[in-house]
Amino acid sequence: MRVRLDHVTKRFGSFTAVEDFNATLEDGELVCLLGPSGCGKSTLLNMLSGILPLTEGKIWFDKDDVTKVPPEKRGVGLVFQNYALYPHLTVQDNICFPLETQRVPKKDRIEQAQEIAKLVHVDMLMHRRPGELSGGQQQRVAIARALIKNPRLLLLDEPLSNLDARLRLEMREEIRRIQQRTKVTAVFVTHDQEEALAISDRIILMKNGITQQNDLPQALYDNPANQFVASFLGNPPINYIPGRMQDGAFLADGAAEPIRMPIFHGVPDGKKVVLAVRSEAFTTEENGPIPAEVSRVYTMGKEEMAWLQIGDIEFRAYIDNEEGLVPGKQIRLNVRRRGVFVFDPESGERLA
Repeated sequence: MRVRLDHVTKRFGSFTAVEDFNATLEDGELVCLLGPSGCGKSTLLNMLSGILPLTEGKIWFDKDDVTKVPPEKRGVGLVFQNYALYPHLTVQDNICFPLETQRVPKKDRIEQAQEIAKLVHVDMLMHRRPGELSGGQQQRVAIARALIKNPRLLLLDEPLSNLDARLRLEMREEIRRIQQRTKVTAVFVTHDQEEALAISDRIILMKNGITQQNDLPQALYDNPANQFVASFLGNPPINYIPGRMQDGAFLADGAAEPIRMPIFHGVPDGKKVVLAVRSEAFTTEENGPIPAEVSRVYTMGKEEMAWLQIGDIEFRAYIDNEEGLVPGKQIRLNVRRRGVFVFDPESGERLA
């Protein structure tokens, strides 16, 4: 099913939680709503489900305007952070429950529950109760219960946040497998950029209720629309080196030597800018344009994570451990074109 959100806005009194949101979710696509707490992603999910009414705008499921359609008539499956399983019911009865409320005959709903349970790998747990399951198993049961209704749209609200790191990794792979197997259009809400990058066909990154960028996962990382996008994606975080333009070159704050690189072409002289460089974009080069001093070095297998200094600014760089870096050493760096950006420090606008 194709989903379209047209100029969707949600206000709570004078507070605007979501402002003029526009997006199209293609049939069978898994889209992540990503952003920090309070950015409006769960509010959007609740408007898609029908739990929250819109202040302005429309929502379309294929050619149907569902803006004012109640939740139970939208054909939506919901998976929440806390799973919301009934503790007194078995796994089988929890999965069957949506069909029971639809008055589906018992034999038919048990057959359907067994099929869904196999898909999510809980078919051997059908007679246990939620208290006898691990967190990952409870999550699978919650997904099965959402899928048994054969939803037109699957909505997942921070579904992995209660799991430990290893189980989160396993379950995000499972959710992706299940979604691709069922081909259901899905929306996955998370504040975890690694989850979003790993699981989604497309990411919508939000801040303060406003879309910052709607793009393919790798495109957000490689081609951020603004400084917030560049900051939000990447581990370790992207390096920021503030300075200003001088005679066509970049002079970092506190540095004696300007940096000349093609990326600065067209940026006006005298303008304050921020040079943003991902840690993996640095390379050592005997006559490289960037002078730096080594502050600290951490060995990470075949690479080293070096803390380097330009003027008053310290930053991280992945360097091949054959370079033999030691604190106090003076080195010259160059950068790959990928992973290097220039931003306006006040507006966050990307300049190059």
